[in-house]
Amino acid sequence: MSAARRVGGRLVEFVIVVLGVTFIIYATVWALPGDPIAALGGDRPLPANVVAQLRAQFHLDEPLWQQYLRYLGGLFTGNLGTTFSGVPVADRMASRWPVTITLALTAWVIEVVLGVALGLVSGLRRDSAIDRTVLFGTILATSIPVFVVAVSAQLIFGLQLGWFPIAGTDAGWPMSYLLPALVIALFGLASITRLMRGSVVDSMDSDFVRTLRAKGMPRRRIVGLHVMRNSVAPVLTFVAIDLGFLLGGAVVVEGIFNLPGIGQLLFGAIRTHEGPTIVGVGTTLILIFLVLNVFVDLLNALLDPRSRHD
Repeated sequence: MSAARRVGGRLVEFVIVVLGVTFIIYATVWALPGDPIAALGGDRPLPANVVAQLRAQFHLDEPLWQQYLRYLGGLFTGNLGTTFSGVPVADRMASRWPVTITLALTAWVIEVVLGVALGLVSGLRRDSAIDRTVLFGTILATSIPVFVVAVSAQLIFGLQLGWFPIAGTDAGWPMSYLLPALVIALFGLASITRLMRGSVVDSMDSDFVRTLRAKGMPRRRIVGLHVMRNSVAPVLTFVAIDLGFLLGGAVVVEGIFNLPGIGQLLFGAIRTHEGPTIVGVGTTLILIFLVLNVFVDLLNALLDPRSRHD
């Protein structure tokens, strides 16, 4: 398959998935119980004529499909909608993204550096005590729910040891971000470690490496020049797409660590039935994940020429 056809096919798939997923998000949000317009009045109910006026202003009196098409038209022009208080959703999100992106990137660096290092050591020392310890650690890291890990980390490293603040961003980077970043990095760290270990083991058992050994090339040079290069390639595609998962993980963990990012904005919008904000945040996260998927597919085509003919 030519590169142009491959890119064209992926773009068509991208548009179809965007349409389907955004409609599901939109329909789900507007199917939630409760009237968001009536909720604007708080404990004092709004007059019926004011409610009717606001519903017409935000097009809530239209059929769902018509509301969605209106939203979709705005989305393709970069308009994520307007909150019920009249503030553009994009503006509300803009002030929150730096916290979420900083948290996700910090976690990404942690899992890539530690995952590659642990996987390399584990693969080179296969079946040793170090290897078994690392593998057990990866199983443990993927078996404990994120919520349990987060609360336990707050209690141990925040309250008891006092190494990190347990909430907020007052301490700045890196102290306010390291603990939540470690929490959301655990799953990806375990996956990268196992992936790297498997690649190292396969490389060390390959005929090519055996030939280099027979020729007398030092083990350190074999690992540095050949094993590392061959083993890192499969990891690259995983770490690229995992950045999207880390953004999703950051959204969840922000609520536990009280970080003023996209997650806090989303949970606040859910509590107040702020539909435009929920849809805007959900749509943006999905778009980021889908773009990363397309990027990874194209990256695979570049790294592995055989995939271009699949």
